Amino acid sequence: MIAADAARYAWRAVSAQRTRSLLTLAGIAVGISAVILLTSIGEGVHRYVLGEFSQFGTNVVAIAPGRAAARGGAPPGLPTSVRPLTLDDARALEHVGGVVGVMPTVSGNAEAQAQGRLRRTMVYGVSAAALPVFNMRVATGQFLPAEGAQAARSLVVLGSKLKHELFGNANPLGERLRLGGQSFRVIGVLAPKGQFLGMDLDDTAFVPAARAMELFNRDGLSEIHLSHAEGASSKAVAAAAEAVLKARHGRADFTVTTQQEMLSTLSNILDMLTMAVAALGSISLLVGAVGIVTIMTIAVAERTHEIGLLLALGSRRGTILRLFLGEAVVLAVLGSLLGVAVGLALAQLLRLLLPALPVSTPLHFVLLAVASSALIGLVAGVLPAQRAARLDPVQALRSE
Repeated sequence: MIAADAARYAWRAVSAQRTRSLLTLAGIAVGISAVILLTSIGEGVHRYVLGEFSQFGTNVVAIAPGRAAARGGAPPGLPTSVRPLTLDDARALEHVGGVVGVMPTVSGNAEAQAQGRLRRTMVYGVSAAALPVFNMRVATGQFLPAEGAQAARSLVVLGSKLKHELFGNANPLGERLRLGGQSFRVIGVLAPKGQFLGMDLDDTAFVPAARAMELFNRDGLSEIHLSHAEGASSKAVAAAAEAVLKARHGRADFTVTTQQEMLSTLSNILDMLTMAVAALGSISLLVGAVGIVTIMTIAVAERTHEIGLLLALGSRRGTILRLFLGEAVVLAVLGSLLGVAVGLALAQLLRLLLPALPVSTPLHFVLLAVASSALIGLVAGVLPAQRAARLDPVQALRSE
């Protein structure tokens, strides 16, 4: 039997029992649409999280006190020999090749009071380099000036939300603001930045790092962030910064992490999460496989006389096997196409309902889902097809 005739035969066999075939198609379609919808959500979460991290640019190198790869050491809460990062360390890193900005960072929580209003907010001790490092913009006024640690004045720049909470619609420039009992002069307001992994960047106050260390009674920095030129290699900048700090500290009692390394690690984790979600959704394909086995078993039982006639006319048993396998594959592929259409429609609907989540359907998962459904149809149809091919033509012709 030629391929075109076999295809027409399989299609007629499927369309002859429309209700039963539609139920089987629905089983496959539900599984495929579940895979597409879940992977679309997973890809959307992937893009959202990476976008949140990438909003500060990918040319950032972070240095934190303490060695992340160290093992053992003193229990938490006991003194350690780790040397803190200092403002002098930050100044030394300014001479690293390719570095265009060095931002020492000290963070803490403090009460902010102005105009008779009081609220608790996040305070970041930074430098003038915070604007390019954090990719921020000033809405009014100016950002912190480039001043040495000894000459750092008590100046503050407010996030847009904090400004509104403390000063309303009034112009805060030049006004005094008390942070944790210390007085600061407002010199600027930042443009809205939004939230970063649940942290409201607009509800923050930025002060010079030296003043923040006094405010929170710290003897070291929380982190040092380096911003390098676009053409510079992150690995080369990180290696050079590590060499400078090793020379100053005498050993590597700090951790250097590039933004690209962090994004790569995070991307791998999110990829595994998306694959796990896809695997979870594909479990529902087993329901479709059971449906195909059931309908093909019934088809063999109902069409025993027809099979006997084909065998009596000289059809080979291999031809009978391929015919019934073809029916199973046709059912699976049609169900998968229906599932793809439903899944894509649901993904687009979710994108409209949740515009903040960049829902996207990975093409390779769609192709994999269709290929998997065809394979499932092939495997599920093997046993019924083998049973049909093994029928004795004489006994099959005698059946009703």
